[in-house]
Amino acid sequence: MTVNAEDTTAWIRRYHPAPDAPHRLVCFPHAGGSASYYFPVARSLSPRVDVLAVQYPGRQDRHTEPCIDDIGELAGRTAEALRPWTGQPLAFFGHSMGASLAFEVARRFEADGILLSRLFVSGRRAPTRTRNDGVHQLDDEGLLAEMRMLGGTEAAVLQEEDLLRMMLPVLRNDYKAAETYRYVPGPDVSCPIHALVGDQDPRVPVDEARSWGDHTSGEFTLRVFPGGHFYLGQQQAEVLRTISEHLG
Repeated sequence: MTVNAEDTTAWIRRYHPAPDAPHRLVCFPHAGGSASYYFPVARSLSPRVDVLAVQYPGRQDRHTEPCIDDIGELAGRTAEALRPWTGQPLAFFGHSMGASLAFEVARRFEADGILLSRLFVSGRRAPTRTRNDGVHQLDDEGLLAEMRMLGGTEAAVLQEEDLLRMMLPVLRNDYKAAETYRYVPGPDVSCPIHALVGDQDPRVPVDEARSWGDHTSGEFTLRVFPGGHFYLGQQQAEVLRTISEHLG
């Protein structure tokens, strides 16, 4: 079945369209995250790069839809939603859980003859470096402690009980997807992989990020930034510069 771009609007956000850009970058959010996390990226890179952001079910304007707690299923559905957008050089950027998802979508694309120009994987250990931290099995207080430790949520949000009540089920779902994901041996990708990680990330040691090099037959680079799991917030300018340089 042919999928039209109009049929993918639930999945794809295009905050600053740049249809004439020589590159298209698809951004995959972290656990508990949403497409709007990449609004500043789209604003900064347009019109040189056409930025798309994936909106997973169960959040923001898709809050009435059930979440998907399996990376394989989520990758399959995301790949279908992205097929209409493959008409120009395409790169992926995924942070944390989004890196695993971006990799699995890239594998599916390559199996169908759709080759990415680049794959950026941020704040995530390589697929073969598995470890179940059991975060999705914690109670609500344990999940909140995880959010505070990683630092990706504004302090004001952590004080808003109603907001937290909406966020926690989505966060638990995504942690389950990320923690139960297991790499299935088989063809990886041939496009360059660029791994990015914070030097103080409590969940992703640098050597586990370096192992992403085992999953491409092409170029591999590793860039270590000052900061923790959400180093992106403090290093946004450098991260965008790195992306732009690799996209050429």
